[in-house]
Amino acid sequence: MINRLLGMIYILMRQGTVTAAELAERFEVSVRTIYRDMDTLSAAGIPIYAKKGKNGGICLTEQFVLNKMLLTKDEQQEILSGLVSLRETKAEAGENILQKLGEFFRTDPVDWLAIDLSDWSGSRVQLYDNIKNAILARRLLQFDYYGKNGQMCRRTVEPVKLLFKEYTWYLKAYCRERKDWRLFKLFRIKRLLVQEETFVPRAECIPQEDALQGREIQTDLNMTVVDVRIDKREAYRVYDRFEEEEIEVLPDGNFMVHFHLTMDDWGYGVLLSFGPSAEVLAPEAVRQEMKWRVQQMAKWY
Repeated sequence: MINRLLGMIYILMRQGTVTAAELAERFEVSVRTIYRDMDTLSAAGIPIYAKKGKNGGICLTEQFVLNKMLLTKDEQQEILSGLVSLRETKAEAGENILQKLGEFFRTDPVDWLAIDLSDWSGSRVQLYDNIKNAILARRLLQFDYYGKNGQMCRRTVEPVKLLFKEYTWYLKAYCRERKDWRLFKLFRIKRLLVQEETFVPRAECIPQEDALQGREIQTDLNMTVVDVRIDKREAYRVYDRFEEEEIEVLPDGNFMVHFHLTMDDWGYGVLLSFGPSAEVLAPEAVRQEMKWRVQQMAKWY
């Protein structure tokens, strides 16, 4: 919701007057939700209102204008990055920027939200920050990368985006070694260095993330519908991991889950992560593969 509210302010500041229907289409919500968002913004002190008539719509008061001269270009980029999405890759917001925004909105900022993209050890904070800075400055990145087969090679890439999907962070970049676009799993990136050399964004259309799924991440998607019975003690994980339409609550309180899964080491790892609380019922080939993997694991104990 906060992302949508910030996005609404940004659009209204850029475009002036926008209809509720246009905003609803832009954020994929109902018109009623947009009007509720207006009430929320108004209660927060944002001078937003609706105009009637032929050229009517939702707008901000003319006095509500961001004076760009108050901010450096780097600070403007920080604000724009935050408005594009809350999937911001910087671990901590700059205190000077926060202070200036507080003065702009004539209110003291409340420290009510924290987004930390690092692990609990804090060892990966610099990685996200370096990648973000390289993307914004259009500087090359070099790093060692472990492929699916476990082999490591040095890569030089032109980074364009950080992507979070299916519980995993990826770097979307043009790989100069492969001479093509790639998605790189961040956990497989080691010894990353931001280069002084810059690059010019490529003129060709950048492919969507779904079109890159078979490159670097895995060699074959091999999506399979799997039926799994999961013990009710794992309810919190069931609702964390699966969509409502994939979950069937059985009369005894346990769960039957029907979902698509990539049947590779990662996919079987997902199933095995439920331990003795889950039983694969179908398809039979997956059930037999799970049985074999459990037997192999037992040999270690």
